[in-house]
Amino acid sequence: MAEIVSSETIEGVHVVTPDVYADDRGFFVETYRREWIPNGSREMIQANRGDRENGSIVGLHYHLHQADYWYVPFGTVRVVLHDLRSGSPTEGATQHTDLRESEHRGIYIPPGVAHGFAALTDATITYLVDNYYNPNDELGVAWDDPEIGADWGIENPILSDRDQNNPYKKSIPQADQPRYGLRN
Repeated sequence: MAEIVSSETIEGVHVVTPDVYADDRGFFVETYRREWIPNGSREMIQANRGDRENGSIVGLHYHLHQADYWYVPFGTVRVVLHDLRSGSPTEGATQHTDLRESEHRGIYIPPGVAHGFAALTDATITYLVDNYYNPNDELGVAWDDPEIGADWGIENPILSDRDQNNPYKKSIPQADQPRYGLRN
């Protein structure tokens, strides 16, 4: 059975280490099961894959209505999470978690928690989401916001135009501010 560890830093975040079954042919691993996520996990309905070059940063992104589950089948990434949810018991907390292909860990990210990752090597990340892509629920906060204090592990990152232009946390419009306890 997989080991599920609830984050001590951000409420609702869970890190999963599944069982790996290996033999002379290679290995088999279940990367996700809905039952692994405590408190009535949301149903994941779409799967995505991203391949990133060493030195790339993606994020920080967040959604008001979508949860994510990330898994890294190739390479190493540093996941950065920040609790943007107003009223959360961990509001304002930042968490860093490295995911490596050799460890087979996944991470569940609830709505309202800003998330991003730095490719510490060339890497592939797969992610499951519980809503179909909705451009109106694709929000962001500055990757280098000093209030968040992210340690990306990269000095000169490769960034998209979008991620270079996300606002600082203090400039997020009220309508885009996540609130704790709302399940949408």
